Amino acid sequence: MSDSVIKLQGISKSFLTEDLETRALDEVSLDIKRGEFVAITGPSGCGKSTLMGILGLLDTATSGSYELAGKSVEKLDRHERARMRNREIGFVFQAFNLISDLTVAENVGLPLEYRADISKAERLERVNEALARVDMSHRAGHFPAQLSGGQQQRVAVARALVGKPALILADEPTGNLDSRNADLVMELLNQIHAAGATLCMVTHDPRSASLAQRTISLFDGRVVEDRNNDTNPVRPSPIAHGVK
Repeated sequence: MSDSVIKLQGISKSFLTEDLETRALDEVSLDIKRGEFVAITGPSGCGKSTLMGILGLLDTATSGSYELAGKSVEKLDRHERARMRNREIGFVFQAFNLISDLTVAENVGLPLEYRADISKAERLERVNEALARVDMSHRAGHFPAQLSGGQQQRVAVARALVGKPALILADEPTGNLDSRNADLVMELLNQIHAAGATLCMVTHDPRSASLAQRTISLFDGRVVEDRNNDTNPVRPSPIAHGVK
């Protein structure tokens, strides 16, 4: 089994509008190993969102190669990409993206509804386990509107974990949160990383980026810096107290 979860070689992405070609990504090469926690940073328009779309199999590159968990993805058709995305990637979004008329438990279990290889009993077990990991078991029967923003993001993290993916992609996971809840979510992500998960987080927040294990900086579609961060964990805030 490959030690790399993400392996990009010379990834470029261009957009054509009328007679103008805009290159959003320019020969990006990355190697993210199993168990790493990587932050991708850079100014607005630098290519972060485009890169996240490609990593999440939501978009395709114009050129270059991408291996996810040791499997080449360039030649997969739409259905194969969707199947791989469901099995190998968990998503955490800035806007939470919870379905309002589903309960917390139903939202968390949604990715498993498309997995014929998982029985109903195992789905329930996985949902309960994921909610316990983010200290939201007591909210299983609630609806998103009954939760605070911090609690909704914890549910979103549980949803990302439930399928036991090779990779968790977090897109500005603290962007809609105040500083206290942002710290608690970053603490949670660090705990998940410490338990062995591979995380890739896009963020504009230097403080959140510094709490990852490694930071990759983009500018004008290119990687301009790739550095290991000093050990600087989030100050402990008891998870048992929950997020307000």
